[in-house]
Amino acid sequence: QVCRGLRTPRLPVWLCSVSGRHSVLFGTNSLLLSDWKMERVFQLYFYSGRREQAEPARLTIDTHAHPWEEDPREDSRSPGKRRSSLEMAIRTKWAGATVSWNGTDPFF
Repeated sequence: QVCRGLRTPRLPVWLCSVSGRHSVLFGTNSLLLSDWKMERVFQLYFYSGRREQAEPARLTIDTHAHPWEEDPREDSRSPGKRRSSLEMAIRTKWAGATVSWNGTDPFF
């Protein structure tokens, strides 16, 4: 028997396998589970469990990114256009979203 809290979480939590490593992506705003309007710009936290990561990385997700602001002539494989594996995983839930690492160097 699975307890009710595991069937219906109070906070958004995703267990991830990014680049072959297990990690946790979570939010502290419970409204993300019930109010789609909260999915415009919001914070998620990422914890990989790596020894060098002392605290979760705070990510800002913007689901209303402006793709027309990107230069269409720039090669998608160029360093300025590459996205981390974690950002691509986030985009499986929020297609086209931009992810800001808020000053932390993307480590996935």
